Amino acid sequence: MDEQPPQRVRVTGPDRRTARRPPLPRTREIDAASPVGEIYLGSLLREQLRLAVLVLAILFGVLGSVPLLFHLWPDLAAHRTLGVPVAWWVLGVLAYPFLLALGWFYVRRAERNEADFAALVSASTEEL
Repeated sequence: MDEQPPQRVRVTGPDRRTARRPPLPRTREIDAASPVGEIYLGSLLREQLRLAVLVLAILFGVLGSVPLLFHLWPDLAAHRTLGVPVAWWVLGVLAYPFLLALGWFYVRRAERNEADFAALVSASTEEL
């Protein structure tokens, strides 16, 4: 019996000879930092900055007001629930779900801003 070993197969990476598609005209303007590209990119950055300032204002407004609330009403801070002061419940337990919800809101809105930006760029590209 004359058994032959299995034939060898060459394993390579993806084919690099395929032609790459040139970038879309508007994305090329953004990459080249042309005046039109600066306008597009500036609109995205302004919207993301506005969102970040809004989220920080909510964060500092809500969590920053809690110590002030306990300072103005010391009886509330001294009150105990299940043997633990209310201040600990609010700052040590209830603050974390609030931070999680605020982070979820921020990520979803930032992703929506980026999707709107991509739609704007692709829509203006189709008009050309």
